[in-house]
Parts: sequence; C-alpha cells; structure tokens
Amino acid sequence: MMGFTACKSAKSITGGEVDSRLSTKRIIENHYANQLEFKTLSGRVKIDYSDGEDAQGVTVSLRMEKDEVIWISAPLGMVKARITPERVSFYNKLQNEYFDGDFSYLSDLLGTELDFTKVQNLLLGTAVLDMRDEKYTSTINGSNYQLKPKKARELFKILFQLEPGNFKIHSQEIAQLESNRLLTAEYTYQDISGSVLPNEIHIVALEKNENTKIDLSFRSLELNRPLNFPYKIPKGFDEIILK
Repeated sequence: MMGFTACKSAKSITGGEVDSRLSTKRIIENHYANQLEFKTLSGRVKIDYSDGEDAQGVTVSLRMEKDEVIWISAPLGMVKARITPERVSFYNKLQNEYFDGDFSYLSDLLGTELDFTKVQNLLLGTAVLDMRDEKYTSTINGSNYQLKPKKARELFKILFQLEPGNFKIHSQEIAQLESNRLLTAEYTYQDISGSVLPNEIHIVALEKNENTKIDLSFRSLELNRPLNFPYKIPKGFDEIILK
C-alpha cells in the first residue's frame, strides 16, 4: 500500500450558517476565492488504511510545492513517494519494490480517474473537478450547500457539499456508474495562523465488491518553509507492473 494522502496556532474550525439567498454562482465564486494561496506546505499525516483484508496505520512526513510536487516519507524512509504532474513514483524498502509510472496506480486505488491537480485538490479540501467548467444547481442540505451539475452526465455522478463558514468542501462524491466505482471524501478543517487547512479527511473508494478506506489526520502543518524533496529509487528493487 502506498499512502499519500495540521503546528502553529492550530484550532478546529466549525460553524457558519447557510444563506438561502445565495446564488449557485456566488457559492462557487466563494469556494475558489477562499482557496489557500501558498508556495510550500509541510507537516505530518497519520494514515489509516483498510481494504477489508489488510489494515495499516503509519505517520508520514508530507511536503508539497503547490502545482509542482507532493512528497511523502514514512519513518526511516522505509516508504517514500514523489508525485508530480507527469508521474507517480514510490518505493517500499520492506517489500523491495517500486512503482514509477502514470496516475493509473492512484486511479485504481481510489476508484476514479486522477491527475496531479485532482490529487492536490483532494488533499487541500478543494473540489476535485473544477466547478467553473459547467453549470451547477444548488440546494441546502442540512447545514451545508449541496451542488450538482445542472446537466446530468452519462458516465459520472458528481455531488459536492460546501461548508457555509469558509466555502471549503465538506464532502465530495464522484461515481462512475458503468464501472460501479465510487469515491467519497469528507473533511474537517483547522485554522493554521489564519489559513484554513484540512484537519481530517475520510476517503472511501468502492470498486465493484472492493471497499478501500483511507483516513488522513494532519498535524504540525506549516506554510511557505524552504523545502527539498529528496527521492531516488534504490537499485535492485522489483518494479510493480499494473495488470
């Protein structure tokens, strides 16, 4: 299993009231206006993974350079990963194996087609799909705004819920109906020196009869520190070949 996917002045963020007068357009505008602007992000993430047969828990170091690289390292560098817009790469010293290729590995793991932007958005509490690319309708669901595309897609079902306090994603769901695949992610947030960042992310990926759960808990997050991203696949490791 490759995990991937918060500390100074951290506190949990709750609250906010929905405004029934708010237009769908304004809700979407607020979502993108409130996105975090940063150069780098670093911290630690506790990852709990379960697929029904295997369960693992590990705390890793996380480093990000926005739009450029996501880097993860388990204790003692036993597992290390480097994700860029071009490729996904990781190695596991416990298994003496590595993967170095496209986003098909993560797409298979999470049950939906992914690229770098989608993975980055998933980790930051941003809509995985750009809501500005098509028209949406909005309703109020409990204490959140619920948005879905105005025109139903043939192959996808998309649903976003946004929190009213900061217009970050409360939950997002992408279902691929033909292939019986579903990805859901639910979020809580924390305030890091005035910046809103995820506190916990609960991810569930369903594919046919397989159910994968990944819980991420972010700790000690810091923004805009100078970072490096050391990564080199050890010699002699076996390459993971996707079937």
